[in-house]
Amino acid sequence: MNTLNDLDWPHVFRPGSSDRPVLLMLHGTGGSEQEMTGLADLLDPAAAVLAPRGRVSEGGANRWFRRHAEGVFDVDDVVLRAGELAKFIAWARHRYDLEDRAIVAVGFSNGANIGLALTLLHPETVARVVAFSGMFPLDDRPLTSDLSRTEAILINGRSDGMAPLASVTKLASVLTSLGAQVEQELREGGHGISATDVGAAAGWLTRCS
Repeated sequence: MNTLNDLDWPHVFRPGSSDRPVLLMLHGTGGSEQEMTGLADLLDPAAAVLAPRGRVSEGGANRWFRRHAEGVFDVDDVVLRAGELAKFIAWARHRYDLEDRAIVAVGFSNGANIGLALTLLHPETVARVVAFSGMFPLDDRPLTSDLSRTEAILINGRSDGMAPLASVTKLASVLTSLGAQVEQELREGGHGISATDVGAAAGWLTRCS
């Protein structure tokens, strides 16, 4: 594994309670690692927080992977960046003594998409994912991951033009076909995180703990 130190990948870490999971907080396009800590507090104030910064820049905006256009992902870059994130998590487990603690990926939009890619491609790294306004992040390449230990909640707006419902439906189908337990929450409206979304995610995290 590549050697990392605190300066190689900007991030926030809070240890939380040792009997609670680690929330891997993944920001959306243009976001930062700091802004995700408030959402973590709403989901589980006792959880540990590991919030890295996306290392791709799009016109100065932080992202997790490149895209060719709105909703058109550079899938080779998605795969590459998911692998890099998996290595960062392995480093963080050692650096912060997290070896036996469950890690839950919690992402919004672009952050949800990299969290989903991480789960699809590296299920041994993250087995639970909360995806706010996410969509299927890959293309039609074959997937052979065993997701029988994976749990996911997909939370989307029915009229979200940035994460079309057809892509969300495909995402749920692919996850299920690979053995994952998938819960879906659909609300009226578009891209974003509503109070009801936060409540649904917090309830799911409590049930899965």
